[in-house]
Amino acid sequence: MLMTLLCVCLQMANLVTSLCCVVFAAVVVAYAQRRSQLVARNQYERMGSDVTMQCGSLDNDASVSWKVNGTDVKAQHHLEGPRLILTQVNLGHNGLYSCFQNPHGERRDTIFLHIGIPPKEPSITCRSNTYPKGFYCSWHQQHPTYIPTIFEVDVQHNQRSLEVQKDSVHKNRCHVRFPEVFSSFPYKVNVTAVNALGNASMTFSFEESSIVKPDPPERVTATPIRFNSRRLEVSWQSPATWPDIDNFPLKYFLRYRPLIREQWQHVAAKDTEIGTWSDWSVAVHATPWFEDPMPITSTTEVDFPTETKTSPIPSSNAPQKAEPPVGRAARVLTFFSPLLLGMMLLLM
Repeated sequence: MLMTLLCVCLQMANLVTSLCCVVFAAVVVAYAQRRSQLVARNQYERMGSDVTMQCGSLDNDASVSWKVNGTDVKAQHHLEGPRLILTQVNLGHNGLYSCFQNPHGERRDTIFLHIGIPPKEPSITCRSNTYPKGFYCSWHQQHPTYIPTIFEVDVQHNQRSLEVQKDSVHKNRCHVRFPEVFSSFPYKVNVTAVNALGNASMTFSFEESSIVKPDPPERVTATPIRFNSRRLEVSWQSPATWPDIDNFPLKYFLRYRPLIREQWQHVAAKDTEIGTWSDWSVAVHATPWFEDPMPITSTTEVDFPTETKTSPIPSSNAPQKAEPPVGRAARVLTFFSPLLLGMMLLLM
């Protein structure tokens, strides 16, 4: 309709054309103003509070009606002129509220109501599985806020801020490079949670050595030794995430048990080294050589422990010291029945 009006105006005399263009401009401005009123604005309120929503800029004596998500407001409420007041709001009050001026029912405002809570102090953990290259820190809210919450991260070392790189996959994780190795200065990580209802901060301090924890050994296999019914050859590889195995070698800890027993036996014990043990590797089943060989299978063990405590780890009655590992290592075990094996490692 507007385009037709414009075309007609352009075919008339100059004076008429000018008047028509003024009319066209006025129509466009009025239409744009009306469209701007239909754009919903966000309003964030705390759970359990009483909420007041104002219908645009209408006077206190204006008469309006309200709808939420296109239907009448059924929650407990009352009206005060152009204001809608909801009492003790909860998540059920979330929605798109629209107000209409009486008596013609013209829409005057649209509000998207979000109910949530302010953030609490975030929980922070840091770990280095790529020592001495760097470390990463993760954080999370112990309780949901129900509304968008962002996190601001600052890492300090020796009175200066370090560059923080956000993780491309995990939104609540960042990566930091070690500025130096074997530093005696502590690191301080401050994470601030911020949303529309408030903010809260937590600071986590740690020594460099306390967060070093390698990833588990990889490709653990157990192979029967031909003509030897009491031994298996166990081999493994260092974790691919460990950047410098030559200058920062890893020590391995092996445990095994016959399937008919519940108690684990250990091959190596922990000395005094940097950091904590890795998690256990994926367990493997193995059967020694028999004159009529039995098939060998490798499966994952779903009920294996997923996290190990910090050192020390109990050793057997007669522990043997692990030999300096390389990218791939192997040991020979002597035993009498089918075994279940698992491995972990530590920075030496």
